[in-house]
Amino acid sequence: MNKNSQKIRQTVTVSVLSTIAYLLMMLNFPLPGLPPFLKIDFSEVPVLLAAIVFGPVAGITVEAIKNILHYIIEGAMTGVPIDQAANFLAGLLFILPVSFLYKKIRSTKGLTIGLVVGTITMTVLMSILNYFIILPAYTFFLNSPAMSSAEAKGLIVAGIMPFNLIKGIVVTLLFIFLFSRLKPWVRNYEKTMAA
Repeated sequence: MNKNSQKIRQTVTVSVLSTIAYLLMMLNFPLPGLPPFLKIDFSEVPVLLAAIVFGPVAGITVEAIKNILHYIIEGAMTGVPIDQAANFLAGLLFILPVSFLYKKIRSTKGLTIGLVVGTITMTVLMSILNYFIILPAYTFFLNSPAMSSAEAKGLIVAGIMPFNLIKGIVVTLLFIFLFSRLKPWVRNYEKTMAA
């Protein structure tokens, strides 16, 4: 396969995965016992697939397109894309460790280690980002009620941290299941790209 054909194939696949990711982002639902504004979706699955097959730049691209589409279609009424920015950051914190670790250890074991590291990275760093940047941004840009430091910590510990941990675990289990089915296609694609 020549370089032009590879580029076209990759561009088309990334576009399709971006559309699927956006559609999956729309199929979100709250988790019982957590604040209702925290909604889980499976949009990181196509993002992970792009990052594993084509590399981290493709994963970042799918994550970005998904959130831009969501902002244009759903979020433009709020004016400020805070939800989409938070989703984008969470997605990057999750997929980048997976992509880099899978590149080093090309096996189900490497993928699993990457997914565990990605889940932990997303859970910890999103807690910190929410405390210092995201929650204050909601207050500043969207006129949300201001939170005291104790209230913000309480929301993060009781809501945001468990939400990201659960999301990471659920997406990990789903992706491992799907990847086991897609492995022959991924291996075949890697061979055609190397040829």
